[in-house]
Amino acid sequence: MRLRWAQPAVVVARVVVACLVVVAGAVGAAAAVAEPTTLPVAYSFLDGIRAELSNPGGSLPGTNDFSCAPTPKHPRPVVLLHGSGGGRQTNWATLAAVLKNDGYCVFAPTYGALSSVWPASAVGGLGPKIDSAWDVKEFMDRVMAATQIDQVDVVGHSLGTEIPTYWMKYLGGQGHVAHYVSLAPYWRQGPDGDDARGEQIAAFRDRLGIPSPPRPACPECSAAPEDLDFNRAVREPSPYLPGVAYTNIVTRHDEIVTPYSVGLLDGPPGTDVRNVVVQVGCEQDRSNHMSITSNRRSAALVLNALDPARPRPVPCVPVQPVTGG
Repeated sequence: MRLRWAQPAVVVARVVVACLVVVAGAVGAAAAVAEPTTLPVAYSFLDGIRAELSNPGGSLPGTNDFSCAPTPKHPRPVVLLHGSGGGRQTNWATLAAVLKNDGYCVFAPTYGALSSVWPASAVGGLGPKIDSAWDVKEFMDRVMAATQIDQVDVVGHSLGTEIPTYWMKYLGGQGHVAHYVSLAPYWRQGPDGDDARGEQIAAFRDRLGIPSPPRPACPECSAAPEDLDFNRAVREPSPYLPGVAYTNIVTRHDEIVTPYSVGLLDGPPGTDVRNVVVQVGCEQDRSNHMSITSNRRSAALVLNALDPARPRPVPCVPVQPVTGG
């Protein structure tokens, strides 16, 4: 099995940072405007980068409103978890607006950034994976406390499909997720470039005598098996937990997770897992690793995975790499 995951974060981070630098010259300070009742939806991955430039270090309209109260129609908040090199704005320009317009309380962190100073603060998922898992745990705890709801729905992309599993298995998250939607996951893959880079950063930090980030007391946590690295701790004996409805959404044109089929994994008895290849029934969909987050077809699949009792038509539309459609 040949995988092109040697440097996934580097590839995505370079694209994001390059776009930030190039577009920054053309985007001035944006005037603050009131949020419309219905948010405009941009079906392009690049709109997340434009959003970050317009509001450096901020959040997308409609997201991270900690006064948002879930409704009977959508009783759980949705937490969006970006991939390597992504962030709370750069990764979610499409789905954040789609979900908010559908009535969800939508939250999105930037986890695993190497600096709190912008623009590095906008490029997440680069540090040690265990640090990212703790970032996610603390954000989830904050969301559940603010909404007074003890369950969330998760929509993750790439690395953001793996990190919340560690939270669920070891950092007190078990029982706190109802629906888990994974865009471009890689469940059947061994350690990758993100693991290697995180380990190097942790080792460099130790050599310099820099302590690990402080972590709160966690009586609900349990230690991962000592003989398992992060990758295996997530995947063994299974990444799936009972009581969670899992949906894996992959694209045959994924250029980073290769082969794309490593994201297709059936669950053991007692688990609820659905695997979706976006090209099945729609060869026009040429979405790649980025634009799988940013098109009408994926958006409908995500909405249906989160609310299967109210299915909606899934359109077949042309989808381009990176930009979406």
